[in-house]
Amino acid sequence: MRPTTPTPADPEAWNAYLAEGNARQARKRVAADVLLRDAAGRVLLVNPNYKPGWDLPGGMAEANEPPEDAVRRELVEELGLRVTVRGLLVVDWVAPHGPWDDQLAFIFDAGTLYGGAAAALRPRDGELSEADFVAPDEALRRVSDRMRRRFTAALDAVTDGRPRYLRDGVPVA
Repeated sequence: MRPTTPTPADPEAWNAYLAEGNARQARKRVAADVLLRDAAGRVLLVNPNYKPGWDLPGGMAEANEPPEDAVRRELVEELGLRVTVRGLLVVDWVAPHGPWDDQLAFIFDAGTLYGGAAAALRPRDGELSEADFVAPDEALRRVSDRMRRRFTAALDAVTDGRPRYLRDGVPVA
């Protein structure tokens, strides 16, 4: 005889049943970065100590943390900077690679940083060695191939106001 599936009529059994299903489902790593510009139209890049090359500011989400909250938290921790997330620019599904499982990588628009705030920006923790506003062309030279594709899609999204969905950095129609 097949056991019956609990129903919401028995909340304790129903929640245990749902928790069992939840424990078997995949978990995704989530990264969240921002595109932040200065008054001259340059973009902010950071140089992490824990990996080669430059990157957009941001980082990994903690368990059950929304991506937009993760990027705000990371910018406060790493740069002492509070930003307003103005909208989604890119979602990139990154396939498993090396020792890593797949990941969802977000880029949000953080608008423009004006005045002395841009010039005064400095790393605040041991994760970053530098932070620098650079022209978009220079940014494309400094970032990794994977980030270059994502960064280009973010610039395109700013231009036309349409977020991009990528699969390993390639636009999905």
